[in-house]
Amino acid sequence: MRKNVLVVAAHPDDEVLGVGGTILKHKAQGDAVYWLIVTNIFEKDGFTEERVRSRQQEIEEVAERLGITKTFKLDYPTMTLSSSSLIKMIPEISSVFQEVEPEVIYCLNRSDAHSDHRFIFDAVMACTKSFRYPYVKQVLMYECISETEFAPALPEKAFLPNYYVDISDYLEQKLNIMKVYASEVGEHPFPRSLENIKALAHYRGASVGVKHAEAFQLVKYIDK
Repeated sequence: MRKNVLVVAAHPDDEVLGVGGTILKHKAQGDAVYWLIVTNIFEKDGFTEERVRSRQQEIEEVAERLGITKTFKLDYPTMTLSSSSLIKMIPEISSVFQEVEPEVIYCLNRSDAHSDHRFIFDAVMACTKSFRYPYVKQVLMYECISETEFAPALPEKAFLPNYYVDISDYLEQKLNIMKVYASEVGEHPFPRSLENIKALAHYRGASVGVKHAEAFQLVKYIDK
């Protein structure tokens, strides 16, 4: 049965790093995948006109190559989110939920090093109450290279994967799509190298007996 899937990203590239192979697998299975990008870049914040334009082109190309049904942008300036942002952000995310009616939600890890990720997680979770959003059945946190592993090494900050998706058939496609974000990719040992992305998929796959996998932490699962 066709599912509506929503992937929430703080910044473009989060979605490919954490969920790229899983998105491609959802599309192959006939699911509709929606993409919510919370932040954006603007000239007033010091970005060049060319960079602002190229970022929008990257988003369009990635959306097309991932097979995204619809992309939503909330346009908060990047690296500015705080607890006060939630007052405005929660109703905006709620509006997206009401339009999409997602059954499956992939959101950022609650304890990533980047504060934007943490505040977005809180906002997303506020929009998963079953009496207001009865269509939500699964909520999963995804890991984002250079943010999840750089969170403080404390028990309460740990990303604890307990849900794995076999992306063996989609890894090369994921890596090729990641190349669209050329300014975000560096040479090993830079965390966001293609080599490291592949290594993580290799490690996660070996953990569960497949060649390559993406790992998630299941936050909520409602079987109905």
